[in-house]
Amino acid sequence: MTNAVFEFSVTVFERHLKLLSKLLETAETYAKDREIEPTLLVFSRLYPDMFTLAEQVRAACNTAKRSTARLAGLRLPESQNTGQSFADLQRRTDDALTYLETLPESRFAKSEGGKIEFPFGSGVVTVTPQQYLTRFALPNFYFHVTTAYDILRHMGVPIGKRDFLGPMADAPDP
Repeated sequence: MTNAVFEFSVTVFERHLKLLSKLLETAETYAKDREIEPTLLVFSRLYPDMFTLAEQVRAACNTAKRSTARLAGLRLPESQNTGQSFADLQRRTDDALTYLETLPESRFAKSEGGKIEFPFGSGVVTVTPQQYLTRFALPNFYFHVTTAYDILRHMGVPIGKRDFLGPMADAPDP
C-alpha cells in the first residue's frame, strides 16, 4: 500500500524538479542560440523585490528537500548557496533529486498521526503532516517553480504550459 504523504510529496517534487531542469536546459540553449549572456537570465526577476531565477530554483529545491525531511522525521539537509550559472542551477536540482531518491517510503509511515513544528514568519507553527504538505510545502514549492517558469517566459524563452505540466502519462517501462 502506498503512503499518501510519500506519494504526494516525494513523487510530486521529483516530477516537477525534473521539469524545472528541462526548463533550465531550454533557457540555456535559448541564451546560447541568441548570444545572450546566460547570467542575464540567471539573475532576472519579475519585480525588484522578488527573488531572481537562481533564488527561485534554490527555494524550490530547498522546499523539496526540507519538506520531505520534516515529513520523514529527519534532520534538515544542508544546501550550498550557489547559483551563478545554469550549470550551478542544474547541480542544485540534481542534488535535490538525489536527496529525494534516498528517502524510503517506509520513513513516511511514521508521519501518520504525528505533528510537525516549523518556523513560519516570526513564530512556530504546529500542524499535522497532511496540513503541512497541503498548506505549506506543496503551495510553496509550486510558487517557486511557477515563478521560475514565469521569469523564463518573461525573458522570451520559448516555453509554454505543456513544458510546465510535462507529459500526462508516464511512458511504460521497456
